[in-house]
Amino acid sequence: MDAVHRFLFEDLNIRGALVQLGPAWHELQAVRDYEAPVRSLLGELAAITAIIASNLKSPGRLSFHLRGDGPVRLLVMDCDEQLRLRGLARTADDTPAAVPLPPTFCVGDLLGDGHLLLTLQTNAATEHPYQSHVPLEGDSLAAIFEHYLAQSEQTPTRLWLAADEHHACGLFLQKLPDALHEGLLNGMHEDCAQDADGWNRVQLLAQTVRPAELALPPATLLSRLFPDEAVRLFDPRPVSHHCPRDEQKVLDMLRTLGRDEIEAALADADAIAIHDDICNHEYHFGREVLQQLFGPETLQPSHTLH
Repeated sequence: MDAVHRFLFEDLNIRGALVQLGPAWHELQAVRDYEAPVRSLLGELAAITAIIASNLKSPGRLSFHLRGDGPVRLLVMDCDEQLRLRGLARTADDTPAAVPLPPTFCVGDLLGDGHLLLTLQTNAATEHPYQSHVPLEGDSLAAIFEHYLAQSEQTPTRLWLAADEHHACGLFLQKLPDALHEGLLNGMHEDCAQDADGWNRVQLLAQTVRPAELALPPATLLSRLFPDEAVRLFDPRPVSHHCPRDEQKVLDMLRTLGRDEIEAALADADAIAIHDDICNHEYHFGREVLQQLFGPETLQPSHTLH
């Protein structure tokens, strides 16, 4: 659990990945008190974000923002090159709290009309973040991302996602160009026999998967879904939830505001309170923060008039 398991159909130009989140998913949603439909959407977003991040050609930080005008206004998921996740959901009253929703739903019932924003910051310090902005198209989160990936990567992709209070899982399949498939096989076969019906057949087999089966051991699940296919399963990549307290980052942000603005804020209250929404941490700073940020206040030199 808490890993992305990549695999390859050795006789077909198809690759796949299975993500299974347990403890990491539990930590990500801890003390949030999401309603079940909101929790499911956020868990599905965690699963697909981990899969896409694990497939990046260049290491970097990947973020997805889904915004809409429905009961759920915002879903955020962030993942770095070490597959460390953090994220949240916000409801129509602009809080991460629970909202009354029906137990069965489609994504349109929750998000309404909106858009999906991808931001990718690679580790090259001189590069500006890459962003992609598309409308929400599809009646499920899987359908939204299938549409997005088909457009952005120009290759057919299928997804099956499921999440509850215990697990967040996803199955990913993608049809590959022949040259890329041969490269992934590392020369194992001199000639890969083409199977014109392979993509359709694998999709039909995958569609039989039940949500609970996505949490099965990877080898068990793949053997059950594709009993007659040669599947190579690669070593797993671990996934974790990572949202530590970072007081220095908050202090750096306050420093950019300047002494005058910090003094004005402290004049209205005994302390400055800052809530880190995505990590759910609270920071409090009293008047001592002025000296910590700016040092002792320097008096302006006086002038004597004669």
